Amino acid sequence: MSTLQFKRSPRLAAPRPPGGEVHLEPPPEVPRVIPGNIVLKALPVVMIVASLGLLVFLFQSSQRNPLTIALGATTVLGTLGMMAGGGGKGSGVKRAEMDEDRKDYLRYLGQMRDRAREAMVDQRAALEWVHPDPQTLWSLAASRRMWERRQNDSDFLHLRVGRSSHRLATRLVPPQTGPVDELEPISTLALRRFVRAHSIVPDLPTQIALRGFAAVCLQGDLELTRGLVRAMLAQIVSFHSPDDVLVAVATAGRAKGEWEWAKWLPHVQHPTLSDGIGQLRMMAGSLAQIENWLDEELRDRQRFSRNATPAPDQPHVVIIIDDAEVTREEQIILEEGLVGVTLIDLSESIGNLASRRGLRLVVEADRMGARSTGGVEWFGRPDTLSVVEAETLARRISPYRLGSSGGQDAAEEEPLLSNPSLLELLGIPGDPMTFDVQQAWRPRPIRDRYRVPFGVGEYGQPVELDIKEAAAEGMGPHGLCIGATGSGKSEFLRTLVLGMLATHSSSTLNFVLVDFKGGATFLGLDKAPHVSAVITNLADEVTLVDRMKDALAGEMNRRQEALKNGGNFKNVWEYEKARENGADLDPLPALFIVCDEFSELLAAKPDFIDLFVAIGRLGRSLQMHMLLASQRLEEGKLRGLDSHLSYRIGLKTFSAAESRAAIGVPDAFELPSVPGGGYLKYDTSTLVRFKASYVSGPYRPAGIQAAGPAATVVRADKRPQLFVPDFVELPKEPEPEQIEAAPVAAAPQSEEAVEPSELDVIVSRLIGQGPPAHEVWLPPLKDPNSLDTLLPNLNPTDDRGLSPVGFFGNGRLQVPLGIIDRPYEQRRDPLWADFSGAAGHGVIVGGPQSGKSTMLRTLIMSMALTHTPEEAQFYCLDLGGGTLAGLADLPHVGGVAVARREPDKARRIVAELTTLLTEREGRFGAMGIDSMTEFRNRKRRGEIRADQDPFGDAFLIVDNWRALRDDFEELETTITRLATQGLSYGVHVIIAANRWADIRPAIKDMIGTRFELRLGDPTESDIDRRVAVNIPAGRPGRGLTREKLHMLGGLPRIDGSSDPETIAAGWRTRWRRSRVRGGAGRRRRCGCCRR
Repeated sequence: MSTLQFKRSPRLAAPRPPGGEVHLEPPPEVPRVIPGNIVLKALPVVMIVASLGLLVFLFQSSQRNPLTIALGATTVLGTLGMMAGGGGKGSGVKRAEMDEDRKDYLRYLGQMRDRAREAMVDQRAALEWVHPDPQTLWSLAASRRMWERRQNDSDFLHLRVGRSSHRLATRLVPPQTGPVDELEPISTLALRRFVRAHSIVPDLPTQIALRGFAAVCLQGDLELTRGLVRAMLAQIVSFHSPDDVLVAVATAGRAKGEWEWAKWLPHVQHPTLSDGIGQLRMMAGSLAQIENWLDEELRDRQRFSRNATPAPDQPHVVIIIDDAEVTREEQIILEEGLVGVTLIDLSESIGNLASRRGLRLVVEADRMGARSTGGVEWFGRPDTLSVVEAETLARRISPYRLGSSGGQDAAEEEPLLSNPSLLELLGIPGDPMTFDVQQAWRPRPIRDRYRVPFGVGEYGQPVELDIKEAAAEGMGPHGLCIGATGSGKSEFLRTLVLGMLATHSSSTLNFVLVDFKGGATFLGLDKAPHVSAVITNLADEVTLVDRMKDALAGEMNRRQEALKNGGNFKNVWEYEKARENGADLDPLPALFIVCDEFSELLAAKPDFIDLFVAIGRLGRSLQMHMLLASQRLEEGKLRGLDSHLSYRIGLKTFSAAESRAAIGVPDAFELPSVPGGGYLKYDTSTLVRFKASYVSGPYRPAGIQAAGPAATVVRADKRPQLFVPDFVELPKEPEPEQIEAAPVAAAPQSEEAVEPSELDVIVSRLIGQGPPAHEVWLPPLKDPNSLDTLLPNLNPTDDRGLSPVGFFGNGRLQVPLGIIDRPYEQRRDPLWADFSGAAGHGVIVGGPQSGKSTMLRTLIMSMALTHTPEEAQFYCLDLGGGTLAGLADLPHVGGVAVARREPDKARRIVAELTTLLTEREGRFGAMGIDSMTEFRNRKRRGEIRADQDPFGDAFLIVDNWRALRDDFEELETTITRLATQGLSYGVHVIIAANRWADIRPAIKDMIGTRFELRLGDPTESDIDRRVAVNIPAGRPGRGLTREKLHMLGGLPRIDGSSDPETIAAGWRTRWRRSRVRGGAGRRRRCGCCRR
């Protein structure tokens, strides 16, 4: 069968349905009757009686003056006239006014009736245009309206099923009135009848959204249900193209003849499979066969959900089931159904899928209803279409196939349906793998700087975002992006950032990319030289939010200092202009901060809004730009930030209210459920609709095709074939001619190779092309440093053994123990322990498994590497886990007592240090030594021989102070005395405890060097309770310095490894290879150890 290409035109505008509200006026009120004064009512009667009496008197008097008689008669007549006139005025006039009010109100209702009828006509015309009678659909074949609905249209797969009564689109709002008995009754009755008669519009088309159901089950007489399904199918094939909707029919037996006409429909032809007479007709006797044919179309689809977003490149599949074989083991009817698949069942063979995820319609001759657990709710009269009418329509449509406007030129006809290429929008020629990066990064005019297209508008024009401030003809510097789940928000952010990366060098623009949740939004962008930081997974480690706050605040301070030190520039624009004119200044690129899920960030840390507001206020001068993105918008949390947001981007939102809050109108809520569509608002009146580019799709090299076998040429049978719905086997042919295909390039791929996306390819081209961005965010403290990284140039020497050559702290009691994190200064410093002065005693406090013993070992090892055994000796009381015993082989360690097993040894160690203290008191006095510093200098010069004092600085190490207090109570007093007097004579005390409360003030006050690791109860912190809460649990070595900075203790190993499980092996091997020599190796044992 020959086919014709149908070029789908842009959709005609449908008649606009009426809307709004009409507030009706209240009917008139009945005038109230006010009772009169009885004196006033009686006065006329008294006057008449008096006048008549006067007249009678004049007639009976002897003096009958005619003038007097006439005067009396006139008085009587005037009184009667007055009574007559006054009695009619109270009732007749009011009745006349009421009649006029009634006429006016009925005239008003007549005007409202005309207005309501006009609204009814407009409402009917609008619905009849969108949902015409199925019997008239044949006239749309090959017309401009054929296949007019696209997947992103709001009425995609909205199908008419009959007629029913609808509410008037223009709502009639009854008035607020007083009590009914005070209203004019005729007007009130007329108002009631008017509202009742015109609030409902009868006999309007009624539709269902087929996309929102996994299955539609029809119950009733088969002739009626088939007629309704034919009417629905006629609408599908008339308004939706075969590229957007596929139709399959599973039927057998007697029902098969009722559906043979469907073979003509282009929607029933399989998109790729063929048989002996052409494209395969998707009509079979079993649902399993249909599922097998559609395997490629259905393979990657998720389970059905009404909230799921259909993929724009996947057609919707409609399967009609009428008396076909259904085993109920088919994947498409198991569990919840599939996204983008709807089953229309006329034989009730798919189980309860329709009741769980679909619609059950009951069809009768003159009515139709929806069945639920509560019964049948009747709502209208069903449509029907005969077989002859359906076949007429099918034959008229059968030759047509969607032409170029639905394929590669769709962007010209419907730009909002296209998938624009980002490089084409950017005006960058060539393939993503080969485009000229330096050419794309060439200097741009000020107008084009920080301006980048990210999608296309309604007419195919590029839609750009310019993050410069309005004074520089931009839209920025700060903006907001709101998009619901499935709206394409993450993809939009990737597209925008990638467009900036591809058009600006890293010396011009840098990025801080923040994703409060998982981190997939900016996956792959961290390799670009522009990216100063990618901060992710903050939801899992909320403590990092404070660190990010410090880092961004520090970046603001760094930029302010750069402007000040560079020449007191007012803003970065002036700074960069001076640099371009030859000033010796370092580049200060603009910084674009993109924060996804900022609403959840503010929910976790509400005070973070203060930093956002500060950036909003100072960002113009410092060239720090923000784009805050989230799924929802709670304006109450912005607290002044909204005044700094210059542009707003609204993708598909959850509600009209969120759309109105984001962009001022509800249009974003009404967007179709197609990812990437949205609105850009950058001033009070401009609202631009766009379709964003898609950069996460697989990369397709230009001109490269997959390699395949040799092409096969089959000589087709030219004899006419009867066009039947059933599958027709291909006729047997002689051996086909083999034509060797031209070789094509194909990159070898492993089975586990991941196909790169367009984003991955573009970023790979940027790597190494520009200077790396300044690091705003250093990686969080995670892996501890080994001592050989803290003490560089570690090599054996003749005089000091294995030591850091040239290190300033050699022999000075100043050693590094780990790393201090300084996010505000954007750097890390060594964690120093200085025992040379008043801070000569130390304490390490931390909860169980916080790394106390490891830090003690790091201290001893660091001292051993920077001091000879003559300069420093260590005597250890191990009441913890026994880890200090592993250091007993060090020449600097005079003795280790595992106190619980060796109590006497522990007491002798303390006693010997006490003896050392006592001896030095006498020796210092006898030799005129006034300080420990002088003692060290004399001994270094050889003025004090080893036989006079073989010791240097002696350190008493106590691991688990609380256990010593409990098990060796008498030693606490002795050690306290050592701490009180020892520093003057070179005796140092270093203890480790679980809690600060375990250390009595008498010794605590003597300790100047303090380290606090993670406490069991952070509220017991001696440094800062609020900061201590943020020390992560389960990270040994993490703690606080006295400056309230986070630190991480190092590992006592010198092999470069950060594995805490193999510490012993990490130092023994190299230490033994580099054994100290000569005098540097003599060990100063205490008496107990020598014995």
